[in-house]
Amino acid sequence: MSGPTAYVARPETKRVVALVVALTGLICTMLVLFAWPAANSAPRDLPIVIAGPRASTGPLTERLVIQQPSAYAIHLAPTRADAVRSITDHDAYGALVTSPHGVEVLTASARSSSVAQLLDQVGARAAATAHQPLRMTDVVPAPADDPHGTGITSAVLPSVLAGLACASLSTVLIRRRGDRTLVAAGFSIVGGLAMAAVLQGWIGTLEGPFVANAAVLALTLGAISMIVLGLESLFGTRGLGVGAVLTMLVGNALSAAASAPEMLPIGWGALGQLLPAGAANTALRSVAFFGGNGSARPLAVLTCWLVVGLGLQVGAAQRRRRPAESTSSERDTEVTELQHAHAAV
Repeated sequence: MSGPTAYVARPETKRVVALVVALTGLICTMLVLFAWPAANSAPRDLPIVIAGPRASTGPLTERLVIQQPSAYAIHLAPTRADAVRSITDHDAYGALVTSPHGVEVLTASARSSSVAQLLDQVGARAAATAHQPLRMTDVVPAPADDPHGTGITSAVLPSVLAGLACASLSTVLIRRRGDRTLVAAGFSIVGGLAMAAVLQGWIGTLEGPFVANAAVLALTLGAISMIVLGLESLFGTRGLGVGAVLTMLVGNALSAAASAPEMLPIGWGALGQLLPAGAANTALRSVAFFGGNGSARPLAVLTCWLVVGLGLQVGAAQRRRRPAESTSSERDTEVTELQHAHAAV
């Protein structure tokens, strides 16, 4: 009578188990990236201005610090004009202006409608505490056709998907890698112009110079498509997956397009601004509504992604060229040796 036979898992069974585990890990990761930041949305060092006489700004600042420690990075200004300048220069999201006539809330819904609503609530509480009238002024309002700024928020994901689609389809349909780069460059320019035409000319969600808005959108498409092509040139098909996770899954989740980087958990908002989606959202709002103020850093981030993507493609091409040149050299050597052998015979 033979003993018990050890169970050996079939390769297909192992793949089934591995796929279930991988998908479970993916959904948990997506929950952490999307649901957790949304559930913990709150101001963290959100830059605002408190303006007015020292006798009134001091107590108001103290109350805000006590009520919500570390929620606001408060800058004091002597006049309302200084507060407005800080907002239009993209240095602050809004301001509370105190005077003998009451409390005025200055906001910029074009930068973040959710932060504007938050500051309106803060101002209402401050006015109620001081038993003063409240006034609300939107210094940099969102366009009348898109009063909540949802157009830009909704445009972030299509931009990422378009860049990914460009890189993926080029990989499948275009054989020469140099031509894939040309497709990405051409699509970035034409696609940027088309997106600006739709967002600004049709939907009405953008203001400011059309060419500047189109340039930001073109740079966004170029940054995403080039980095994905660069990763594919290094790692093959797996590079497309890495690019999708980096630009769409992580980048879109941390873009803070619907709120503000300072509303995400500490560190997450800063990371999101270093990825194409977050940088694109900030750059586009800055160019469209703030005369380019605050756009230098996000534009630099997008440019870095584009340059790195091109660099990866060039590096991968050189790496592939070396073995080919080495093989060709070896063949030439073998032919020369054979010729010498025949001559000796």
